[in-house]
Amino acid sequence: MKDLIRTQLEPELREQIDQKIGELENLLNGNLVALTEEQRQAVGMINEQNKLFVNKVHDYNRNKPGLSADDVDWREFESDFESREYLETRKTRLASLVYQMESTKMMHDNDNYSDALADYAYAQYKKGRGLPGFAEKVADLKQFFPRSSRKKSEEPTEDNA
Repeated sequence: MKDLIRTQLEPELREQIDQKIGELENLLNGNLVALTEEQRQAVGMINEQNKLFVNKVHDYNRNKPGLSADDVDWREFESDFESREYLETRKTRLASLVYQMESTKMMHDNDNYSDALADYAYAQYKKGRGLPGFAEKVADLKQFFPRSSRKKSEEPTEDNA
């Protein structure tokens, strides 16, 4: 798995990324809404079928405006429609980056865990050789490997041993 991570993010690149994220946060500050969970449930998300419905109504309004309701503010509808499309495409782009970042982080996590297991095995070996300090290290790390207690019914018997 180590071969999948081609390079580390160098400090200069990390700094540039953090700067760009900060710029993005500053640009969007005051222009986005963060609903509470209760508000999100009240507003709700429209499903794919309803998105198709909105798109079809939009098409009718653009191509046959005489068939559109007079009591709808079509300028606001169009503005909402354009904003919705813009935000959706940018969200998709950012979600792709987040997915890649999560995947890369998982690889780093996996590398760290594998190396930590190797270090623990080394400490157990050194403890077995009686070298100073390793008994304490193994005892301290052993907490991360709890043994489950076996029930009497799970203990091997002559029939299932």
